[in-house]
Amino acid sequence: MSLFQNSVLNKYLKGLESEKVEEAYERFTSHFHNPTIQENIRNSKEEQYQGEFLIDLFVNVFGYVKNPTPDFNLTTELKNIKGSKKTDGAILKGEKALAVIELKGTNTTDLGKVETQAFGYKNNQPGCNYVITSNFEKLRFYIDNAVDFEEFNLFQLTKERFEILCLCLSSEYLLKDIPKKIKDESLTQEENITKKLYKDYASFRNEIFDAIQNENPEYDKLTLFKKTQKLLDRFLFIFFAEDRLLLPPNSIRSIVNQWTDLKDKYDEYFPLYDRFKKYFGYMNTGHKGHQHDIFAYNGGLFAPDKILDNIKINDDLLYKHTVNLSNYDFESEVSVNILGHIFEHSLNDIDEIQAEIQGVATEQSKTKRKKDGVFYTPKYITKYIVDNTVGKLCEEKKTELDIIEAEYEKERKGRQKATLKKLTKKLEDYRKWLLQITICDPACGSGAFLNQALEFLIAEHQYIDELQAKLFGDAMILSEVENSILENNLFGVDINEESVEIAKLSLWLRTAQKGRKLTSLNNNIKCGNSLIDDTNVAIEKSFNWQKEFQEVFAKGGFDIVIGNPPYGASFNNDEKLYFREAYSEIHKRTPESFNYFLYKIENIINTSSKWGVIIPSSFLYQHEFEKTRKYILDNSTVNKVLNLGDDVFQDVATPTCIIIASKEGEKSEYVDLQTIPRNLLPIEIFEESKLVNATSLIENESFSYIVKLNRELIKKCYNQPRLKEIAEEVATGISSGLIKHMFIQKKNILNSILNAQYLKN
Repeated sequence: MSLFQNSVLNKYLKGLESEKVEEAYERFTSHFHNPTIQENIRNSKEEQYQGEFLIDLFVNVFGYVKNPTPDFNLTTELKNIKGSKKTDGAILKGEKALAVIELKGTNTTDLGKVETQAFGYKNNQPGCNYVITSNFEKLRFYIDNAVDFEEFNLFQLTKERFEILCLCLSSEYLLKDIPKKIKDESLTQEENITKKLYKDYASFRNEIFDAIQNENPEYDKLTLFKKTQKLLDRFLFIFFAEDRLLLPPNSIRSIVNQWTDLKDKYDEYFPLYDRFKKYFGYMNTGHKGHQHDIFAYNGGLFAPDKILDNIKINDDLLYKHTVNLSNYDFESEVSVNILGHIFEHSLNDIDEIQAEIQGVATEQSKTKRKKDGVFYTPKYITKYIVDNTVGKLCEEKKTELDIIEAEYEKERKGRQKATLKKLTKKLEDYRKWLLQITICDPACGSGAFLNQALEFLIAEHQYIDELQAKLFGDAMILSEVENSILENNLFGVDINEESVEIAKLSLWLRTAQKGRKLTSLNNNIKCGNSLIDDTNVAIEKSFNWQKEFQEVFAKGGFDIVIGNPPYGASFNNDEKLYFREAYSEIHKRTPESFNYFLYKIENIINTSSKWGVIIPSSFLYQHEFEKTRKYILDNSTVNKVLNLGDDVFQDVATPTCIIIASKEGEKSEYVDLQTIPRNLLPIEIFEESKLVNATSLIENESFSYIVKLNRELIKKCYNQPRLKEIAEEVATGISSGLIKHMFIQKKNILNSILNAQYLKN
């Protein structure tokens, strides 16, 4: 959720004037850390304190001038440019709002609920870059969009976190747009580090792989390549763990230095890889050392591997690449998000190398991931889909349990024990339910959607902890639920073995904590062909969902399915024949992988589930997918359709859409975002006010998921003879992603000679 890259943030933090920060922190703590004031704030209603809050924080601590004082740059009740709605406060630069402020009382625990309202105000203020939301106890700070934010607990804020708050909110920095500058520099730095690290990462893999082949001819190339990738995964985890103090710092560098000293100074040689294998063993079983202990993290990554434990690796290459990668700071430079991009790039390269090993020309194979129609999903897409599936299901459960935040904010003194017990029971019931929900990505790739779901669930457990702390007046202690989430809530399948291993690694990196064993994910993240359960068709990777996830299907199926199903994948003749028969309810003529995934999703979910996917927007209207659209409508309610247009995925022109559906529910909504500039899509996608009621969206002969605006035109078309009535069978050829070039504009029509018959009706 962090807005800033650590190394960039640290550079700006070093530039803070320590004396000014110290004085500001003293003013801040004298008010917001005063127990009596805290209690009074908690007992105040939103309207009672919001004006004073602006003075206490923005004026007294961060140096703003509030209206009506001359030359003010802080005001209240700023009206939208369009409409009559007003934001609670705004920071002004000249006459324009630079930041909008939306305030709630402390009885609003989840500030995420304020996002839609706050960004509605921002989008009505041209030139506004920042959104600030607060319930007087917590404060969130956003730049441009709602995808990432910084959250501060004002009542418990440390000096270190206050310095970051100062960079975000102080008039000295915000009015100069410094936070936006830090974010922009962070994005540039992340891009640069990603490119550089991936170059070194790929060089390590490729050179080690070449050397291993030469020194271990008894093994086939494909096996050695997979072991090379596993070795790299092990090193990456160690680099990450040692820089984040899960392991003794500079562990790899120390091993290399000790090996060099023994070889050069004491003439004691043994292969460098033997030293690393010993360390891998420590990671698996644990080790009590003279200077440092090593915890048994394991999780399967460091378990004994007969081939990997017996191959030979060139000393010089191993020395060169481990030292090179150890120069990166995996705490401040290399974030988990950067590693996510590294993993995605890696999967493309892996497929190229595997194609080469198997004798398939690279130009023909493209890469298996592109051949299989797989593309990296941007974070704002994964967040939107998770929020509207997992998030909606959680909201419905809290409503069912009658969990009302305001009830947990009331003063405990004088309340009956039975009331407190009842409120506690609601939270216990919610947590129990939360630990049992099942979320699946049937084409999980490197785990982007699973990681987003993990992030959401961790935040939801923290929300429960916060309500419990409010109820009993105790300090908030966050539950260590990450391993429980990995064991019970998250499931994934992918046809690519390396994708499965990398998805596991990405989840481990996000949840690893010092002294806590890694969760084995072998029963949750599996390799297989999600679409084919016939061993005669998919000989090695046929996948029987009911057999592989027996506990899930004993309860009726998954609660949530999310993902970016592959599209445009290639199939052999046996697979095409299989799809025609096994998917006969939705199959028409052209085999399309995402189409089959939609059918599969409907068959692996339970009767109260939700699902959300991003797929090509051709699904919304093409005749080829008419049977699938009807099948979905017969079995689920389509809640939301977002027509996104082109260029959502980098280097992919295919127009896409998001579909959110559920087994329970009646409301349908639609929004067309095709013409929105691509840089604004991460903002506009969360703008709920743009959704239009579309209950009658699908009331047409072909079940097209289109807006009402076009339905009359479609009806006109259906009054004309069908092409199939006057021509031979027509099938889809090569589909163009650049759909905008397929439209004829009025100005071109006027300058063209067109047969009047073509323009009839």
